[in-house]
Parts: sequence; structure tokens; C-alpha cells
Amino acid sequence: MLPNTGKLAGCTVFITGASRGIGKAIALKAAKDGANIVIAAKTTQAHPRLPGTIYTAAEEIEAAGGKALPCIVDVRDEQQISNAVEKAVEKFGGIDILVNNASAISLTNTLETPTKRVDLMMNVNTRGTYLTSKACIPYLKKSKVAHILNLSPPLNLNPLWFKQHCAYTIAKYGMSMCVLGMAEEFKGEIAVNALWPKTAIHTAAVEMMGGSDIENHCRKVDIIADAAYSIFKKPKSFTGNFIVDENILKEEGIKNFDVYAIKPGHSLVPDIFLDEYPDPVTKKTESHGAVPELKGEKPQTPAEQRSGAVEETFRIVKDSLTDDIVKATQAVFQFELSGEDGGTWFLDLKSKSGNVGYGEPSDHADVVMSMSTDDFVKMFSGKLKPTMAFMSGKLKIKGNMALAIKLEKLMNQLQAKL
Repeated sequence: MLPNTGKLAGCTVFITGASRGIGKAIALKAAKDGANIVIAAKTTQAHPRLPGTIYTAAEEIEAAGGKALPCIVDVRDEQQISNAVEKAVEKFGGIDILVNNASAISLTNTLETPTKRVDLMMNVNTRGTYLTSKACIPYLKKSKVAHILNLSPPLNLNPLWFKQHCAYTIAKYGMSMCVLGMAEEFKGEIAVNALWPKTAIHTAAVEMMGGSDIENHCRKVDIIADAAYSIFKKPKSFTGNFIVDENILKEEGIKNFDVYAIKPGHSLVPDIFLDEYPDPVTKKTESHGAVPELKGEKPQTPAEQRSGAVEETFRIVKDSLTDDIVKATQAVFQFELSGEDGGTWFLDLKSKSGNVGYGEPSDHADVVMSMSTDDFVKMFSGKLKPTMAFMSGKLKIKGNMALAIKLEKLMNQLQAKL
């Protein structure tokens, strides 16, 4: 862990989306130095599955040694942003650091992304970042510290990161383009940088998307907080950078990254937008539509592929079905499998005692999952976690994500038999 130095004592840090998760972690790290934290977020009452409000965050910040100003801010509302900036300047005398952390996400393809969700992502991610930066810049220009930090990825133009969630990528890259433009526009006055995690970070929002199992394959929010703190210590001349958390902490002398793991020793889910080996990945994308493999997983040779394994898996699943499983699940799953023994298969956990088979289901599928036959067998046998397959692009899901998570729980029950 990166130690605090007291560098941010008395500094005012304006953070969007600071009521929980990464935003709150950055706030608490700065608070330990005695910083003033403006919590610009919209949560005033706890969400059933997303704990934390601007008021509970304020209590934690003050307990950590900082001063807190909770402000109700939906970054889509320019007036709410302006009001919060005015309150911050009135209470603390200025703004030294802005962290654009607020973000909306939907990892869905073009036809599966409703216009309302597209608008949300564009307005929160790109427009919200732009407007919040615009409101804070006049005060940042007066600061000796003067940093803007956007939680956004490097501008990676590998088509892989566009084809599966085009709208989200456009909205998130909009935040990164703000870095590119504003760093140049305010060079010498304000440092403007982007920060992105190398691996999945465990937050309540990530758990909602990926299920509880993903926790074991994530790092803690502390790694982002430490990386952000490292950036804030740098001079204004450190600008226009797209920083990966692990890389900057290595420069700080951090060698043991197990301290940031939720479960040290477990494999880590790589975050999206990062190509560890760009050239081979690009070639794979062009020729096979493939995606980077998870670290530590060996590519299969043809000799290892098992003929009829999919059919055998479905047979075991069918023999294991009970009325209770069908009653508890109430969903129809369709599998589009590529490769040997592939094609369209279904798992009906809605009608009577359940059914499986080759071809399309008689009822409309609630969830459609697309993957290779080999990954399908690995998932049902427990060798590949569905959350890891989904986040790495090996598994594509259309339909009801909550029902997809129910299927993952069923897989866990069946693994002893597979």
C-alpha cells in the first residue's frame, strides 16, 4: 500500500460519484492527509443493493481526518454542478483537484442497448465529465496543485473493444478525449490525466453485473485510490497521460500487489480496453473474432477437444433437473455454440419439469448466451467462471442479466456431477 505523505492537507478535492466505490476510496485516501472533500453524487437514500449515500460517505471522510461537504449532484444537470462548485468555493475557498468518477455502464451491443440507456451513458460519462470540468476549471487555474483526473481508459482503437459494447465505449472514450483536449488546452496551468485499472475492481456495482463470484477475482478499490494519490503528488507538468494503476504504483516502488487482491493467489479478471499483447490480439480479432485469453489459461490444442462433450453436458443437466430447480429459476436459456458439437441448444427451466435439447426452444428465450463449445463445457464443469468469461469477452449475453446470474448459481450446484 502507498503511504500517505500529508501532501494533500488543506487541499479541496471535488469528486463526482463519491458516495461509494472508487470515488469514495479516493476521497478517504485524500481525507487521511486532512483534505477537504466535496462529495458530488446523487444518492441521498441507500439503494437496496448499492449501499452508501453522500451523508454516510461524509461521516467516513470526517472520521478519516478530512472535512466533508456532501452535495446532491446529478452530473447530467448543469445547474446542480454549478451549485455544488459554488458551495465548495464558499466553504473551502477554492478547488484544487477534480476527480471525474461518475459513470454509467451497459455492456450491451447496439441492438440490445435502449436509446434511454445510450443517452444515460453519453450524458453521465462524456457530457457530465465535460460540464463538471468546465465548472471547476476557473478555480483550478488559481490552484498551486491543479489536477483533473478522469476515471477513463486509454484510447485503444482495437475494434474488439467497440464491437461488444459500442455505446459504452463511445461514452467512456469521450471522457478520455476530454483528457486529450484539456491537457493540451490548459498545459502549464492544470494537469489533466486519466486513470484506469489493470484488473476488475470489486465494487457493489461490479458485483451487481457479474454476480458475487466475481469478488474473488478482483482487486480492492484501494489500488485505484493509491494510484490517484500518486498522480495528485505530481506537478502540473505531468499531464495528458493515460495511466494504468499497477504501472504507476510500480514506479512508486510497490512490488507486492497481493495486498490489493480480494483473494490473494486467485486469478484476476483483466479489465476491458487494455491489450497486454496488442499485435497478436489484433491478428486474432481480424482472423477469428477471438479475444485475449485469461492469464494462466493455456490455449487448447485440437487433440484436447472432446467430441460430444456438449451433448453429454446437457444429458447430465437434464438428469439433474428437479421441479424445485425449475420453480426457482423460471427462465428459458438459449445457447449459440461455435465449434465442434456446436449449434443452437436450449435449457428450458420454465415449463413443467424442465427440458433440454438441440435447436431453438419452443418458448421465447429469456437469455441467449453465445460462446465456443469448449468454453461452454468448461463453464458447466467449473473450469471457467461465467463472470470471467463474460468480462473477458468469451461469453456474450443477450437478455435478462439477473436470470443469467441465476443460471450461474445452478451451474455451481451441478459441478459435482459434471
